[in-house]
Amino acid sequence: MTNPTPPVDEMHYERLAQDALRGVIRAALERAAQPEGLPGGHHFYITFQTRATGVMLPPDVVAKYPEEMTVVLQHQYEDLVVDADQFSIMLRFGGVPKAMTVPYRAITRFFDPSVQFLLQFETVEVIEDEVEVAPAEPEAPPPSTGDDGPKVVSLDQFRKK
Repeated sequence: MTNPTPPVDEMHYERLAQDALRGVIRAALERAAQPEGLPGGHHFYITFQTRATGVMLPPDVVAKYPEEMTVVLQHQYEDLVVDADQFSIMLRFGGVPKAMTVPYRAITRFFDPSVQFLLQFETVEVIEDEVEVAPAEPEAPPPSTGDDGPKVVSLDQFRKK
């Protein structure tokens, strides 16, 4: 007689595989952090849960994007620091610089449209008590260069219907 109970994955292979794929994101960001920046036409759409544990955003950004947001890293980004479990970056929203820190585990989607490369991840459990809000930054905008910098993109265009 066979055992009707399915085997239990005590190794958690799905989680291990997702963590390994997040290493691809880390390596891509490390390349972007080099002095020469992103090569060729590469650019990244990074979607993450704004209230996931460890995410740090200014209060106005969290208020505008209470669940999820997508940032685009292409030409204008500053202070990109890539660590083993998270990255931090300075992006401009309406010409105003905003610092953010995003753990790789908060990322739900990574897309490089220049080569149609996509990674999609399961969402992580959000614990409201652990949401960190970065301190408010001074609202004095720097001189405008005519480009508002990276854009926040609606995910509706990527969702399967």
